Amino acid sequence: MGQRFSYGGQAVLEGVMIRGERFVSLAVRRRSGQIHTDCEALGSLYTGRLRRLPLVRGIVVLVETLVLGLKALDRSARIALEDVAEEEGQEAPGWFLVVAMGFAFVLALGLFIVIPLFLTRATDPYITSDVLSNLVEGVIRLLILIAYLWAIAFIPDVKRVFAYHGAEHKAVHAYEEGVPLEIEEVRRFSTAHARCGTAFLLVVVVVAILAFAFLGRPPLVWRFLSRIALIPVIAAISYEVIRFSGAHSGNRLVRAVLYPSLWLQSLSTRQPDDGQIEVAIQAVKAAIAADKGEPVPVAVSEDVGKASPTDGATSAPATPPPDSPQTPQAGPGCGTGGQPPPA
Repeated sequence: MGQRFSYGGQAVLEGVMIRGERFVSLAVRRRSGQIHTDCEALGSLYTGRLRRLPLVRGIVVLVETLVLGLKALDRSARIALEDVAEEEGQEAPGWFLVVAMGFAFVLALGLFIVIPLFLTRATDPYITSDVLSNLVEGVIRLLILIAYLWAIAFIPDVKRVFAYHGAEHKAVHAYEEGVPLEIEEVRRFSTAHARCGTAFLLVVVVVAILAFAFLGRPPLVWRFLSRIALIPVIAAISYEVIRFSGAHSGNRLVRAVLYPSLWLQSLSTRQPDDGQIEVAIQAVKAAIAADKGEPVPVAVSEDVGKASPTDGATSAPATPPPDSPQTPQAGPGCGTGGQPPPA
């Protein structure tokens, strides 16, 4: 019997995105209480041979995470804006999301690359060792990451995203353990997961320290450019570390090494409520059903005791994967989200 595919995903605004074997699903709670579900067939870049080559697959996953993650965030934000616009009778401004994402990119660049570089440069006159200088930079970057996660958790909307993050982990845990994807079963699992993106960030910080140590201390501009240029290399190595740790998470030694990353997830996850768990379950079910070519089950809300209609739910057969001669379409039960296939 072959190894089961490792499903994973991320939290978005009032929802969860799940990356399946051939499809990516998105489940979002609308203000009406309904769960809107979208599915898209994955492009050949994300499912082809490159995705299975050691080290190379880490770079592919980095691109995949950025592209699919931003698209899912954009889609969930647009759904939220549509709901607000409908209530207020206004049209959702499309430029707002572009500006917000551009600002987020600049902020990340400043927080995690520029500031650590300038602070480290200030300490360089007192440090003779290149390795120690890069270690200081890495520690500063890690402290900024911890402070950032701690601070944004006080924002109510971010706190809800962190709860959906915890719900996503619980649902993936339940799937991996083979238990029924039901709220009562999923609720008992941990909000931390070995393959979490937060754990990946911690590994990136550690690998970056080792990688940058070989570069010495060039002029500031070259140090900045080297940090940008080495992102794919660091991501490739870090992905292999996370992949190995996820596959051997039951080993005591691996769990001991994973403990800092699991602790860090306590900052980026929160205990979800049953409604958030329901959304995460729907996202996982949608991805699994699309991969199998089956219709997506309608989400059932325990709060009202009856079916909560899922936008676009159908009983159509699954559409072919991207490498099929036919054009990939949305998966079964995920058909009316309006998203085009991945480029």
